[in-house]
Amino acid sequence: MKGAALIALALLNAPAQASEDALTLRDAGPFNARSWVPNSEDPAIRYESGPVDNRVSRLMADIAAGKTTLARDGASGYLPSLLAALGVSPTSQLLVISKTSLEGRYINPQNPRALYFSDDVVVSFVRGAPSIEIAVHDPTQGMVFYSLEQTGAEKAPLRRRGDCLRCHRSYVSDGIVGGVIRSVALDQGGFTALAVTDLHVDHNMPLKNRWGGWYVTGLEGVEHLGNRVLPIRDGKRLPDAVTIAAKDADLNGYLSTQSDAAALMVFDHQMRMQNLITRMGWDARVALAQQQRGATTGEVVDALMKSDVVELVDYMLFIDAAPVSGKFAASDFAKDFAARGPRDAAGRSLYQLDLKTRLLRFPCSYMIYSTAFDALPDVAKQAIYRRLGQVLSGAERDARYRKLAAVDHKAISELLRETKPDTARYLR
Repeated sequence: MKGAALIALALLNAPAQASEDALTLRDAGPFNARSWVPNSEDPAIRYESGPVDNRVSRLMADIAAGKTTLARDGASGYLPSLLAALGVSPTSQLLVISKTSLEGRYINPQNPRALYFSDDVVVSFVRGAPSIEIAVHDPTQGMVFYSLEQTGAEKAPLRRRGDCLRCHRSYVSDGIVGGVIRSVALDQGGFTALAVTDLHVDHNMPLKNRWGGWYVTGLEGVEHLGNRVLPIRDGKRLPDAVTIAAKDADLNGYLSTQSDAAALMVFDHQMRMQNLITRMGWDARVALAQQQRGATTGEVVDALMKSDVVELVDYMLFIDAAPVSGKFAASDFAKDFAARGPRDAAGRSLYQLDLKTRLLRFPCSYMIYSTAFDALPDVAKQAIYRRLGQVLSGAERDARYRKLAAVDHKAISELLRETKPDTARYLR
């Protein structure tokens, strides 16, 4: 808690605490123990004032140039056309019933918020809301937010938003502008009961604590917090929950009746993985800029990268991931997801799901193929590859790494050497 409090304080004071202040060896260490966080407007980052180049910014340019148009479709508005333009599959639909959004006044169990996602884009749709919200993982800037007005204009107006940063930059998002997934208790109207449950989720959290405030379909035989609301008695929220289901909601205008558990599992992993990639990129860019102008040393840069890389690679290899249990139904999402990404000569892919005891058949994050990963400074990528080599060779002897069996070491190393060739010299 002490580390989290320090980071929260640093973020509140971010404009005054410029990250161009000289970095020292004291600024390395685990993320939750650091008082230093990169300033989003450091000259090496310039989150709000710097250029962006991502899937949404390119779509905006195409719309402005008349190369692309978006069409309206009944209660869905621009949603189907937008997803097609961004390459996001409707099978990825997740349904949120808590009012944890800027569109919260429109959200309730009968009118949920739908999320659709790919490796770099999340589209948020609420039926009847004036706009569709979009978050995209920019290769250098982290999560960048946009909205699409649900009007009948010939050229659908897309614009960048800054008000999302109130929730999307904190110690929960590893000190950068990133994704945040919450598991909360709520009442029949979708209002949160944070005194009962308010958790921030990634793949390390046990399933029994996930998905409060979400509909969950396609999973049996495991305890979780989804599909439930709290009853109200005498104006007070009670801890005993009432079970609800997505099939009971009015889903006219939504693109699926599902809030697929497999998609939820992937989403839980992906948001934190994106944050860690962004954090390492921001740290590296600030540190290298300081080194170039003589404000810090190569020793400090190396120490910072070595600190960052332990947390990132441990998460990438699912070292502390909660075990998976329950019976997952076959789903269109799982089929679509498994078809993504490169395969090696044996037909293996990091996108293949397991869903029996763990998320992925080969426990290494597919986000290693992302444009944001490829855009990392070389010093960061080399540190990641060295750490991967250390863990996958079996040289890391800590007991935490024993769950990654020798067969996993071998399969992941072979897969990466073939599908991510710049790893080859680090993986034997």
